Amino acid sequence: MKHGSPYGTHRVLEPLGVLPQPAWKINNAMDIFDNEILIDVSALNIDAASFTQIKAACGGDATKIGEMVEEIVAQRGKLHNPVTGSGGMLIGTVAEIGPALAGKTDLHVGDKIATLVSLSLTPLRIDAITTIHLDKDQMEIKGRAILFETGLYAKLPADIDEKMALAILDVAGAPAQTARLVKSGHTVVVIGGGGKSGTLCVYEAKKRAGPGGCVIGVSPFQKDCQRMRELGWADHALQVDATNALALMDAVAVVTGGKLADVVINCVNIPNTEMGSILATRQHGKIYFFSMATSFTAAALGAEGVGKDVEMMVGNGYATGHAEFALSLLRESATLRALFEQLYV
Repeated sequence: MKHGSPYGTHRVLEPLGVLPQPAWKINNAMDIFDNEILIDVSALNIDAASFTQIKAACGGDATKIGEMVEEIVAQRGKLHNPVTGSGGMLIGTVAEIGPALAGKTDLHVGDKIATLVSLSLTPLRIDAITTIHLDKDQMEIKGRAILFETGLYAKLPADIDEKMALAILDVAGAPAQTARLVKSGHTVVVIGGGGKSGTLCVYEAKKRAGPGGCVIGVSPFQKDCQRMRELGWADHALQVDATNALALMDAVAVVTGGKLADVVINCVNIPNTEMGSILATRQHGKIYFFSMATSFTAAALGAEGVGKDVEMMVGNGYATGHAEFALSLLRESATLRALFEQLYV
């Protein structure tokens, strides 16, 4: 049995010399190296930006969506959307552990896990797609995947439904980073506040900002705004299209008395919301771009173009302890848990 790079570079086919994530194509043969873990995959949670793009390209047709996903994996050896550059994550059962990992992992054959690294770098083979959940960005499959030595994972908890855990763990970095950024008394804008990651961020922001703070949820959809109002964690729910930068700035200015936001969390799954985020932020405020639809060029040059001195963070999906942190939110809030059970179970 061969020994591989802990970062998976031994799987890269094209171009050589890069890591698996930016590679165009990787080797998805399921004969493992001695420092890899083989997983029997049961479900994929596709990144929201990627699934939105694929669904639009296929006209919402589930059969065509499945065919496009299978085509991407066949071409690239991984689920790496060539348009959005993003992937998602999976759940499955540990089938084999390379002997070089003996004593280095707490996993055992038969453990159910969720991978916490992107499908855009994970060797994946799809044997069959059994069900596609258009409203959940999820698909149930029969297939296999490889987790590299440095790959992150979480054992699936016994007290939370697998599909719900998959949905939460896919965006676990967002509420964890929100907890770091938001301080007592802050005014926080969550763009995409009615979505999966946005709801978690609104909930966490309300906790951190406290009674002296203000949390503002933004969505272009009336139903999202209504739900934010009913949940009660957002002090304001603004029905605004975040791609209209001036409209978003004006709406935030109205409810903040012109002060704008100390922190903006961008969770949307569509492009062209960078300028709305920037204009809604006060001078020297902070923006966390969790959205995989974000353009670094548009954000950096856009802020410069309007003279905004703001700190902009790339949405690193990983934060220390983020998996357990996100799941703990479901355990501490019966309302939050009931909402996600309704959406994903």
